[in-house]
Amino acid sequence: MRKSTVIAPFACLFAFASFLLAQGGPVHRADCILVLKSAHTLTLLSNGQTIKTYKVALGDPKGPKSQAEDKKTPEGTYFVDAKNPSSLFHRALHLSYPNAADRERARKLGVSPGGDIEIHGLPTQYAWMGAAHRAIDWTTGCIAVTNPEIDEIWTYVSVGTPVEIRP
Repeated sequence: MRKSTVIAPFACLFAFASFLLAQGGPVHRADCILVLKSAHTLTLLSNGQTIKTYKVALGDPKGPKSQAEDKKTPEGTYFVDAKNPSSLFHRALHLSYPNAADRERARKLGVSPGGDIEIHGLPTQYAWMGAAHRAIDWTTGCIAVTNPEIDEIWTYVSVGTPVEIRP
């Protein structure tokens, strides 16, 4: 057996371990995203433990979304149903809003529940604002973070990850 054949797998393993250490350790997958509207936070969780918490901007944070164009951020349980790497808002995690309860609420009101709710970054022309974007709730119902933050969140979250949005 040649020496290089034995050493190559260890060299690959060492390089991978070095990469993980340079990145701050292994990336944990989030198994839940918790958004607390009143605190303006988004928390990534893994097995009930906090991975990281981010400050966010919302739409109108008072009350649940009840219809299209009310600019409210919904409340309830959803899941990430798509990842858009080419969003107008840098990157976006699309949420499964409206759920059955949202559709029923809107049906009783005789209105459309709306849709297209995302966790996203900032448009290119406003990316320079960084964390200052959180000074006001400016979205039309989405949950916004900075572009470096959505890049980081992107690495933790898979399609199918549950999202709980609380008042």
